[in-house]
Amino acid sequence: MANKVPDSNVSSATPTIRDEPGITGPVDASDPNLPENKPQPNKTTAAKADGDAESQLSTEDVIIINWEGPDDPQNPKNWSSKKKWAATLIVSAFTFISPVSSSMMAPASEQIAHEFGITNSSVIALLTSVFVAAYAFGPLILGPLSELFGRSRVLQLANMWYLAWNLGCGFAQNEGQLIAFRFLAGLGGSAPLSIGGGVLGDLFRPEERGQAIALYSLAPLLGPVIGPTCGAWIAQRSTWRWVFYSTTIVDAFIQFLGLFFLKETFAPVLLERKAAQLRKSLDPEKAQTREIRTVFDTADRHWKHLIAKALVRPFAIFFSEPIIQLLGIYMAFVYGTLYLFLTTIPSIFEGVYREEVGIAGLNYFALGVGLTGASQFNARMLDKIYKYFSAKNNGVGKPEYRLPPMIPGAILLPMGLFITGWTARADVHWIAPDIGIALVGAGTILNFQSIQTYVIDAFTLHAASALAAVTFFRSMAGFGFPLFAPAMYNALGYGKGDTVLACVAIAVGVPAPFLLWTYGERIRNASKYAKR
Repeated sequence: MANKVPDSNVSSATPTIRDEPGITGPVDASDPNLPENKPQPNKTTAAKADGDAESQLSTEDVIIINWEGPDDPQNPKNWSSKKKWAATLIVSAFTFISPVSSSMMAPASEQIAHEFGITNSSVIALLTSVFVAAYAFGPLILGPLSELFGRSRVLQLANMWYLAWNLGCGFAQNEGQLIAFRFLAGLGGSAPLSIGGGVLGDLFRPEERGQAIALYSLAPLLGPVIGPTCGAWIAQRSTWRWVFYSTTIVDAFIQFLGLFFLKETFAPVLLERKAAQLRKSLDPEKAQTREIRTVFDTADRHWKHLIAKALVRPFAIFFSEPIIQLLGIYMAFVYGTLYLFLTTIPSIFEGVYREEVGIAGLNYFALGVGLTGASQFNARMLDKIYKYFSAKNNGVGKPEYRLPPMIPGAILLPMGLFITGWTARADVHWIAPDIGIALVGAGTILNFQSIQTYVIDAFTLHAASALAAVTFFRSMAGFGFPLFAPAMYNALGYGKGDTVLACVAIAVGVPAPFLLWTYGERIRNASKYAKR
C-alpha cells in the first residue's frame, strides 16, 4: 500500500512509512487488525462509488513516520557509545559551569560590598543567591520548549544567553545592575538543570542510564564546590570582576565544543525532521493529497496548541503529582542545606579558625571529596542495583529500583550536620568540621542522584518538564536558605543551628525512600504523566 520513495531522494535512514486510511495514531505493523493485513477492496472502485477518488485520498490517507525498527541507527538510543558519551560530557559541562558561577562570587562578596557600599548582610547574601532564584523559573519555560523545538537547540541558545549576561556582570557599576545581570544570567544557566536530564533519557535505556546520570548529577553539586575555592583566590589576588571574566572564558570554550558534539536527541523532533524530509521528496501532487505525521503527533497537532500545553505541563506536574511534591520538598531541603553550607564555610574557617580568604576557600574541597567519592561509588552501584531487582521481578524494571541509595544518603546527611555544627569551635581541630562537611556532601549526592534517576525513569517522555518542577522547589530553597542562615547562626550558634537542620533531614529524608518503595507504583499508575 505504501508508495516507495526513490533512494536518490532519501538517505539510507529513510523512516518506516505506512499508508493507513483513517488511522490517526501510532500503529503496530504486526497487528492483524490493520487494514494492510486484511483483504482490501479496490480503493479506486470504492472512491469512484463515492464520486471523487481524489477527495477520498486527501481526506483518508495518512503516512505515519516511525523508527526503522528497534535497531534504527538514527534513534539516539542506538547511537555509538562514543557519540552518546560525547553528548553526555557536553551536557555535564554545561551543568557544571553554571553552578560554578552561582557560588564563585561568595568569597568575593565582601569585596563587592565594600566597592558598592553595601552594609546589609541580607543584600550581600542576595548577590550570590539571586542567581539560584533564576534556576527556579528558567526550567519551567526552557524544559517544555526543549520538548517542542529540540533539546540541543534550546540548550545551546540558553547557554549563549547565560554567557552574555555573565560577562555583563563583570562590567556592573552598582548593586542593582549586578543583581539584575546575575538573575538574567541564571535564567540561561538554568537550562541544563532540566534539559540535561531529558537528553540522558533520550540517549540511554533505563538499565544503561545510571553512570551517565551519576556524572550529570555530580556536575551541579561539584560546581558550587570548585567555584568558591577559585573565587577565594581570585578575590585575594585580583579583582572580583575576574570571577565573571574567567567563567565566561571557560563557558565560551564549552559552547564551542557543544556546537560540534551535542546533536539533537529528542525523538519527536528527529522524527519530525524525517517527516519534513519525506514531504520534500514526494512529488507535489502526492505531497498535497497526503497527510504526513510522526507517531508522536495527534490529528489536531498545531504549534500554538502544543506550546500552550507544554508551558502548562510543569505546573500541572508540580501541583498534581504526589511523587514530585514529596521528592521536590526533600530535594529542596537538601539543596538549600548545600547552599547554606556554601555561604557559611567562610564564616567558620575565617571567623572561628582565623584563616586567610584563600586558605579558608580550600575547605570547600571537603565538600567536594564527599560529593565525588559518594558519586563514584554510586555510579557503579545504580545500574547493578537496578538490574538485580529487575531480575527478581522477571526482568521487568521499575523506577522504584533507583531508590535504595537514598537510604544511606538520608543517614549521612544529618550525621554530617551534627558533626559540623558541634565541632566548629576554635578548641577543636579544623579537620573535624571538614569531616562533617564531607559527610554532608556524600549524603547530598546520594539523595540527588537517586531522585534524578527516579524522576527520569518515571516521567521519561516528559522528563524535562518533571525535572523543571523538581528544580523549582530546590532552587527556591537554594535562594532562600542563605538569606536566613546568618540570623539563624547568630541566634543559635553552629551547634544548635545544624541540629535543627539535622532533625528536619531525619523527619523528611528517612521516610521518603520507604514510602515511595511501597506506594510509588500505585501512585504512578494513577498518574497522567508518569510511565506505567
